[in-house]
Amino acid sequence: MSQKGYLIAEAKVSDITAYEVYKDLAQTAIAQYGGRYLVRGGAVEMLEGNWKNIPRLVIVEFDSVDQAKRFYHSPEYQAARKARENAAEMNMLVVAGIENLV
Repeated sequence: MSQKGYLIAEAKVSDITAYEVYKDLAQTAIAQYGGRYLVRGGAVEMLEGNWKNIPRLVIVEFDSVDQAKRFYHSPEYQAARKARENAAEMNMLVVAGIENLV
C-alpha cells in the first residue's frame, strides 16, 4: 500500500525575473527528491466560488508526504526559497493522497 504526498502552492509573483531563478532552483530540487509536477501555473478557469485574483497554482506529486517534507526542508529547496524572498508571496501545504492498494 502506498500513499502519495501532494505539495500544493499558490504564488503571487511580484518580480518575474527573480521568480525565474527560484523556479529553476525549485525544479532541480523537486526532481532530486522524486517530485513530479502535475500543475505548474497553467491556465485557470473558475467554475464555482468566490476566488479573487487567482494566484499562480502549482501541484507536485511525491511518493509520500514524508518525501515531500524531505524536499521542503532540503538544503536545495531552502536555497530556492532564499532566491524567492522578494520575488513572490507563497502559500504552500502538503496533503496525503488517497491510499492505493497496489
